[in-house]
Amino acid sequence: MGQGIFSLDTIRMTIEQFVTDYGYLAIFLWTFVEGETVVIVAGFFAHLGLLDVNLVVLSALVGSFSGDQLYYYIGRHGGAKLIAKRKTWQQSAQRVYQILHRHQYFLILTFRFYYGLRNVTPFAIGAAHIPRIRFFVLNLMGACIWAVLFSYGGYYLGETLKQYLDDYHRYAMYILAGILLFAALVWIVKRVRLNRTVANVGELPDKSLNKDTNNKLPPSN
Repeated sequence: MGQGIFSLDTIRMTIEQFVTDYGYLAIFLWTFVEGETVVIVAGFFAHLGLLDVNLVVLSALVGSFSGDQLYYYIGRHGGAKLIAKRKTWQQSAQRVYQILHRHQYFLILTFRFYYGLRNVTPFAIGAAHIPRIRFFVLNLMGACIWAVLFSYGGYYLGETLKQYLDDYHRYAMYILAGILLFAALVWIVKRVRLNRTVANVGELPDKSLNKDTNNKLPPSN
């Protein structure tokens, strides 16, 4: 069994080879569209010596920053219509507009850390026509902070576990599998709760969304 094609050692070596060959590209692509789980895992891989933690930070920074810049411009050129067509975004967008009215700079700097608002926020900010340079600068700063925190968070998670596990490298892949399984379960629960909320609340009218966007946001110049 241990010598078979699907032995644990074979699977572990296959994963390690994939991470070594395509790890940075995978980080960039994943952070372009999603959140921090892959960055934490990549930081953990860096502690195992499969990746360079500084390049993990760079890949996550570039991916997250580029993705949110794209979503901002999509929002700027049709974000209100896009949000109005997606029931799952409408309540979140209303919340973003409320925060944007009171704490514009802080929201742009920290939106990556807002569970439930992270994906819709750059579209909503673009739809609000926040100035391009302002979003560019604050988005870059936020991406830097986010990438460093989660990359080194994963790295020091590995360092902490190493202190308590005698055969750390033997159990590392199991730990990573547990992290990924937990993240998948969180995502499934989130989707189920979101779908239930949409079913109970229904779609907000376009007029209400546009009115809130136009009247509650601070001036864009």
